[in-house]
Amino acid sequence: MYSLTTAEPITPPDISAVNLPGVLISIGVGVAVWLVASFVIAGITKRVAAGTTFFKKPHFRWVAPALRALDHQRREQRANTIGSLLSSVVSVLVVVITVMYVLQNLNVNIAPLLTSVGILGVAIGFGAQQLIRDFLAGIFITIEDQYGIGDVIETSEVVGTVESMGLRITRVRSEDGTVWYLRNGEILRVGNRSQGTYLPPTVQADDAGTAPQQQAGE
Repeated sequence: MYSLTTAEPITPPDISAVNLPGVLISIGVGVAVWLVASFVIAGITKRVAAGTTFFKKPHFRWVAPALRALDHQRREQRANTIGSLLSSVVSVLVVVITVMYVLQNLNVNIAPLLTSVGILGVAIGFGAQQLIRDFLAGIFITIEDQYGIGDVIETSEVVGTVESMGLRITRVRSEDGTVWYLRNGEILRVGNRSQGTYLPPTVQADDAGTAPQQQAGE
C-alpha cells in the first residue's frame, strides 16, 4: 500500500551536460560569419552599383552620349535590391544554424523543435502563397532587368512610367497622372517601350481631315 504523502525526489537538471564553451564558440562563430558575409555583400553591392569604369576612361568619352541617363539609377536600385535580399537570406540562415548549435550544446533535443518549425513553415507557406509569388516575381524582374525606374511600360492594366520598384510592388504613373500600384505577381505580361524601338501610332492625314468634316456635318 502506497502513501499519498510520499513524493519522488526532484532531480535537478544535469548541468554538467551543458557545454558552455561550445555555446560561446557557436555564438562567436555565428556573429563572425554574419559580419564577414555582410561585409562581402556590401562590397559587391557597392561595386555593382558604381558600375564598370571601363567606359569612363578619357578615350571612351565618345560613348557617353549613347549611354542612357537612367542606367546608373537602375543599376544602383538593382544592386541595392539584390544586396538587401542576400543580406536577409544570409542573416536568417546564420541565425537558424547558430540557434541549432547553441541548443545542441545546451543538451536540448532539437528533433521535436525541427518538426514543429517544419509544420509551421508549411502552414505559413500555404497562407502566404500570393505574397511569396509577388516576392519571387519581383526578384526575377529585378535580376532579368525587365524594366526599371524611368521606363515606359505597358501592361494589361495600365500604360505609364515606372516611378519605383520593390520586391512586392511596382509603382507606375499613367499618362493621365494616376499612380498605379501593381503587384509583381499579378503582372503576367509587360511591354517595355523604352528598351525596344517603339514608335507611337501616327494619325493618318485622311482621318485627320475627315474628322472635322464629320463633326461639322453632325
